Amino acid sequence: MSCGGSGGRAKLGADVVAYAPDGRKIVLQAKRFSGTHKVGGPDLQRFGGTCYTVHGARVAAVVTTSTFTKQAQQYAAHHGIRLFDVHGLAAWASRTGPAPWH
Repeated sequence: MSCGGSGGRAKLGADVVAYAPDGRKIVLQAKRFSGTHKVGGPDLQRFGGTCYTVHGARVAAVVTTSTFTKQAQQYAAHHGIRLFDVHGLAAWASRTGPAPWH
């Protein structure tokens, strides 16, 4: 995977724009929240509004150090956004779980 960091509000929710080994464009948004602050539906809606149309993602994912609300999970499932909570992120980092582009 090759990538370029984006970050910041000016990037419209894309914290990382990268390319999978097969060439698909990956757009990631990272949410660093405490365990008691879940990523909610409005967070996913803002990202969902830009990840495909503005950034041209073939793979869109949100990663967090926390978890996701049910509303966020439902929105992501409906719009094809992959979610990685604290456990999925740890598995990805330790290479015991899938990466967002798999």
